[in-house]
Formats: sequence, C-alpha cells, structure tokens
Amino acid sequence: MSARVVRLRDVGVYREESFLLRNVSWTVYSDQAWVVLGPNGAGKTTLLQIVSGLLVPTQGTAEVLGEQVADTDLAELRSRIGVSSAAVADRVPRKENVIDLVMTAGYGTLGRSSEEFDSFDVSRAVELLDAVGCAHLIRRRFGTLSEGERKRVQIARALMADPELLLLDEPAAGLDLGGREDLLARITALVRDPRSPVLMMVTHHVEEVPEGFTHAMLMRGGTVLAAGAIDQVFTERNLSSCFGVPLVVERRGARWMATAAPLR
Repeated sequence: MSARVVRLRDVGVYREESFLLRNVSWTVYSDQAWVVLGPNGAGKTTLLQIVSGLLVPTQGTAEVLGEQVADTDLAELRSRIGVSSAAVADRVPRKENVIDLVMTAGYGTLGRSSEEFDSFDVSRAVELLDAVGCAHLIRRRFGTLSEGERKRVQIARALMADPELLLLDEPAAGLDLGGREDLLARITALVRDPRSPVLMMVTHHVEEVPEGFTHAMLMRGGTVLAAGAIDQVFTERNLSSCFGVPLVVERRGARWMATAAPLR
C-alpha cells in the first residue's frame, strides 16, 4: 500500500497585502511522480519551499513525510529531502571539487571544511556521479563545469544523503537540446528505479517532462488550476488556461509537446 508523502490542505502564503499561494490542497503518495507546471509567478517556487521545509505557510496545514511543517524540527525534516535547484547551485563555492561537493551533502554543508570522509562516503559519491554520467568529473572544480554537467552533479549531490523525497526545480533550464535529452533520460532512470526517492519536479515546459512521471499539477497566480493523472491534466484546455495562450498539445509516445495554436 502506498504511503502519503505530502499533504497540503488549504495552504496560503501571504506577503504584506499580496498572496503567493492561495487555497492550495494537494496530496502526493509514494507510488507517484509529480511534475508541477506554470508560468513565472505561478507560485511554484513558493510551493517547493514549503515542501522542502524552508517555509511555513501563513494559513492551512502542510504535512511532509509525516511531519507537520509548522510544528516539527525543520532542520531534521530538510535532512530527509534532497533538493536540486539554481538557488542551491548559486551557493556552491566555485573552487569546490565535484567529489567533495557531493560528499558534503551527507553532512548538510556546502563547501568542505573539517569533515573527514570515509571509504563509504567516497564509494557512494562515485556511484552516484557515475549514475548521472559524471564519474569522470570527480576532480574537476564545480565552477569549470558546463551547465549540463552542473545540473547532473547537483542531482548526484541531492541523492547523497539517501533522501525520502527528491525535489528538482527546473532541472533542464538553460540546457541545449542534447543536454536536456541526456538529463531527462537520467531522470527517467531514477523514476523507474525502485530504490529511488519519491520524485517531484518543477518546470515551465511540457517538453521537459521526462518519461515515467505519473501525475501533474498546473498552477497560475498562486492557485491550482488542475491536478491529477498526467494524461487527464495535460489537455489543451487546461494548458491554454494555465499559460494564457491557445495551445495545441500533442503526446508522442511517453513525451509531451505544446505549441501555440495557429492564428485564424
């Protein structure tokens, strides 16, 4: 029987007189892989901050991995969640070696200081880097990597502490076509691996949704427009409403594509 991983009930986040999220209710189970889509300002980043234990909602209740976000030790909760995002990448010291960057995730730090790593740390980091196609980069400095290499190394780092939940915030942003497809194939392999944590991904584009994701949520203006099985959510009506333009939506095999509807 699948376990409940996330449950949000009537969640709202307000700043001064404006809201970032309003009346968001959402439940994620352990046998699901979710993608969250929406335009800029939709509330996706705020949602991710709540699920990752970085933000307590202004109203409503948020339960993550069986813990109430408002009442739990957030540092302990965050240790059970892996996050790959531009915000994390921006904090990485550019001189940090790739192998050290991955290993320090097990200690909850960015940048090696006085940690003493054992053979298990090294072996696990190399295994994870190999799984994302980056084992050959272990002695490279993070600042010298390409954008695609950085994205893959971040995923290896996010997996280092053996999290129960893995959050990917726009993992394909800034990649060229080849880099994007390589990364999405590796994410698909993660989704299919029974040892992997529950995956949740945020993106702007249906073309960036990897094969294997089962559920989708569309957001606009801080609210949820649609949520459920991916083939029921990714309709022309739903996606056109979400992005504010008429769209033609196609499914090709296990992947999706959306383009502007032709003018009449």
